[in-house]
Amino acid sequence: MLPSDGAVPVSSVGPTFWWGGTVTNPGPHALFGQAFLEVQFYPDAIVSNCDSAGGFNVTYAPDKFSVCTPVWQVGAKNFAETAAFNAELYDGLSSRPLVMDAGDTIRIHFFIASTAEGWHVQITDLTTGHSGTVVLNSKYGPLLPAFSQQKIGNALGWGLVDDTPDSFVWEIGHTSPFTSPAAQYCLPGQTFCDSYDAAHWLGFSPLQIKSVTFANGATASKWAAVSDFGGAAEVNQYCPSYGGPYCIYPWYAFNGTDTAFTYGADWSGPLPGPCCRPGWLSQSCTDLIKGGRWS
Repeated sequence: MLPSDGAVPVSSVGPTFWWGGTVTNPGPHALFGQAFLEVQFYPDAIVSNCDSAGGFNVTYAPDKFSVCTPVWQVGAKNFAETAAFNAELYDGLSSRPLVMDAGDTIRIHFFIASTAEGWHVQITDLTTGHSGTVVLNSKYGPLLPAFSQQKIGNALGWGLVDDTPDSFVWEIGHTSPFTSPAAQYCLPGQTFCDSYDAAHWLGFSPLQIKSVTFANGATASKWAAVSDFGGAAEVNQYCPSYGGPYCIYPWYAFNGTDTAFTYGADWSGPLPGPCCRPGWLSQSCTDLIKGGRWS
């Protein structure tokens, strides 16, 4: 379920969150023959262009979401990171972006139709019935999943962490593209770095991750967490003490009432914004883990 603007916009805590994973890369100079897909959702934004360098151009649109799908590669000789692929998610067969509304429930389906084609990424807005599909056919050839099992250790060869093949990540540590300074890397303790401020996370209705299902119909039996930045220890390098304004590291929590994982802070009591509902657990009753992956 997509998050909803409240006292603050969702985009204030970071310009994108994404689902992604390790793919094979047939490019002649790709390090380890791998690349990394990010199915990037842009909050409060409608995409106007997904450029070949992996970037995006968006127009401000409160409570709207749209998507680009950059795939990142690293050169085996120069170790430069570039985009092997990037495409916009269109609404059906049109040339218009698939625009989703805050509070909509969506399903993201990764599947192989044929090994002659790249990995298919199908996004369906279950609330509106609209959908779109991106096929990862790069200029080098089809980009396919690099691993057959979703387990820790099946990780991107040139990544920073011993991760799983597929994951969910919120790009924290960057300012919103709609604020000043815009789209800037930032650190804990900086008062324009809303990623590290609990009040900003609590100022909107959270993203809810409802379920994960695998190809054989099985559901996730466990999940794991990882941080490539450092979590609380990293925050303490820049803040006099952990936990104050602009000095938290956002975390995952599980809400038993809605059977969903959230990310950011602890939403206790009724949710802010249009998705208000009772029953959200307090911190003492919530399983808290920083970062999140399923296996």
